[in-house]
Amino acid sequence: MKKLVDTKLSVLDLAPVAQGMSIADSFKHTLDLAQHAEKWGYERFWMAEHHNLDGIASAATAVLLGYVAGGTKTIRVGSGGIMLPNHAPLVIAEQFGTLETLYPGRIDLGLGRAPGTDGLTMRALRREMTGREAEFSDLVQELQYYFAEVQPGQKVRAIPGAGLKVPLWLLGSSLYSAQLAAVLGLPYAFAGHFAPELMMRAIDLYRVGFQPSDVLKEPKVMVGVQVVAADTDEKAERLATSLYMRFLGIIRNERVNLQPPVENMDAVWNPMEKEIVLSKLRTSVIGGPEKVKAGLQKLIDETQADELMIVSDAFDHNDRLRSFELISQVRGAK
Repeated sequence: MKKLVDTKLSVLDLAPVAQGMSIADSFKHTLDLAQHAEKWGYERFWMAEHHNLDGIASAATAVLLGYVAGGTKTIRVGSGGIMLPNHAPLVIAEQFGTLETLYPGRIDLGLGRAPGTDGLTMRALRREMTGREAEFSDLVQELQYYFAEVQPGQKVRAIPGAGLKVPLWLLGSSLYSAQLAAVLGLPYAFAGHFAPELMMRAIDLYRVGFQPSDVLKEPKVMVGVQVVAADTDEKAERLATSLYMRFLGIIRNERVNLQPPVENMDAVWNPMEKEIVLSKLRTSVIGGPEKVKAGLQKLIDETQADELMIVSDAFDHNDRLRSFELISQVRGAK
């Protein structure tokens, strides 16, 4: 059985914009968090592509990844993920080929098939939905083609990108990406931090169906998890109200900047909303050091994950730093 001390921990950042702060502040906080995460021994620092969403500033994901990679030295930097159907695979190969050339051996490319936005914004991105899931498979394989060694007579190349073999991960919150990752022999990351309903089924499908590839001989599973850690259980519960309000805003279709904590969530949500939010966050780990350690170990026991991708969005940047610091401390050293 896997133990927390032996499990890699990584960071997922959406460049959150807190109420009263600017997007420029958010970017500074993102880099500061990455630099601290590097010092605390985190494996990766990933950022996710979202568009037209108040409170999330990571739309130009590749640009921000360059900013983070340039301000750090050893931590792996990547996307969690790039929403590939929004883009021509050649453009992504060129962007991440550029990043890999600038920061060799440190770049990851996690890929998702959701739009990361609403329908109107999808059209603004010039994205056409046909409903054919197979299209995502085609896009992934086209991207692999551009990263491979150039073939004789190849007319279209990624320059830079060709031959760099940037590590690809498939991300998902449903069963499709798990099955595709298995067939292609790629590592798989499940979005347990916001869609835990199918988590175990997706992981099982991936492991059972996994076919070894040139890049991976055995299944490799990462699980996303929401964590709010603080010095006491009581403080963590209070800080977590900002997280609850973010998810409540999604349910109400009221996207706003990250809100300050409140003393009583029952004054904010109704019983049905509370049930929905807590269901979406049922894998979350909230508490002081001992509670966080036990919660992370429980998730590892359930999933046998090789790596946990931590999301921890406290309203105050210092509380967020403290959360990631405590998580690294409870993991301990090998």
